[in-house]
Amino acid sequence: MQLPKRPIKYIVSDMDGTLLNNKHQVSARFYDLYARLKEHDIGFIAASGRQYNSMYDKLAPIAQDVIFIAENGAMTMYKDELLHQCPLQTEDVSRIIDTIKLQKDIHSVLCCNGTALTTSTSERFLTYLSEFYIGHEQVKSYENLRHTVLKIALNHNGNAEQQIYPYVQSMEEYYKVKVSGNHWVDISHVDAHKGFALHQLLKDKGVLPEEIMVFGDFNNDLEMLELTPWSYAMGNAHPNVIEAANFQTLSNEEHGVEHVLQQLLEQIEQ
Repeated sequence: MQLPKRPIKYIVSDMDGTLLNNKHQVSARFYDLYARLKEHDIGFIAASGRQYNSMYDKLAPIAQDVIFIAENGAMTMYKDELLHQCPLQTEDVSRIIDTIKLQKDIHSVLCCNGTALTTSTSERFLTYLSEFYIGHEQVKSYENLRHTVLKIALNHNGNAEQQIYPYVQSMEEYYKVKVSGNHWVDISHVDAHKGFALHQLLKDKGVLPEEIMVFGDFNNDLEMLELTPWSYAMGNAHPNVIEAANFQTLSNEEHGVEHVLQQLLEQIEQ
């Protein structure tokens, strides 16, 4: 596998299906590798469709050093400071919800700054939701919203690409619509995606695209993978991601991110 020759300044990784294993856990090996990366002044950026609070919790041992691109790029945080936000307008929320509210077995979540709202009464879904949204509330309706909505996440227990996406595909003219996992479709502001958020962050920090390495597994990772020549698809990645990335590593269950970082560190430290 080819590795960068020039110094790398940031490692950028998706979480579910990429850095996390199938039990949604970060490996001890990653934390060991991160400590070595830090010694070489290489930072870490976590980019996910997850809520910021959930991302922070998953990376708690190093969270104060991590830059978080949350809600698929609608929010960027560092040391609990908001660096970037790209919310939906109230009329957009109403329009999107009206489009899908009559579709059977689709659960909606309004992903807000600090919490998540859902009208779902399904115990199965509410239990599942708690894995991705530490802070969430069950509400009777989405009327009279007082929260800033960053993203609308739609869930189906089956295949989201088949059971949700066809109903919202026409909205791509106005919004960013992403199949972000096997069971999820996310709808956000047209500029709210991981690629745009990462581009803005690199611009602010004066970092070149060739000075980062990016790892991803699903369609919501495509734009950020396209930013750099050092893009890595996981072994378990969606075919679109494998095609878009310049390299492929092992699966998340085989610690594909750690596999590449180990090789990078060996090259740096030799």
